Amino acid sequence: MVHHRIGWLNPVVVDLTRIATEGLLFVLIGVVLAVIWRRPWFLLLLVTADLLADALSLLLRQWIGRLRPPLVYPDPRPLIPTPHSGSFPSGHSASAFACATVIAWASPRLALPAFVLAWLVAWSRVYVGVHYPLDVLGGAALGVLVATALLRLVAARPRLRPDSPAG
Repeated sequence: MVHHRIGWLNPVVVDLTRIATEGLLFVLIGVVLAVIWRRPWFLLLLVTADLLADALSLLLRQWIGRLRPPLVYPDPRPLIPTPHSGSFPSGHSASAFACATVIAWASPRLALPAFVLAWLVAWSRVYVGVHYPLDVLGGAALGVLVATALLRLVAARPRLRPDSPAG
């Protein structure tokens, strides 16, 4: 993919990958949705999924130690500075897909746009040249698993359930 970049698309993808760092893009969307829906617990759930997915991906990257894509100079160069952590799984993808899963759970009609945006974030990491496709697939799977586990925990614990009178 990095050999077939489209010049005018480069700054757009770089901006997308930067604003998606540590799930910031989805947290901003979550703030808007929480305000519109008047559900502050939704934002707490989204941020928790984001942080858990990001932390687990970092731990796995350190444990697995897969190297980033090779740098082949003069072209293609990564469009952003290459992170120093391992490559698998992608933290951007894990955070994006964890947040998309929480959004889809809270509002099924937003599932498609949320997952399309998560896919674009994941794709951006390959496009800018700092991940392999398998890295973003692994991150996506991790994000969905983390969010699903968190949502099941919330559903199983009455005190943790947002609509519970005890909460």
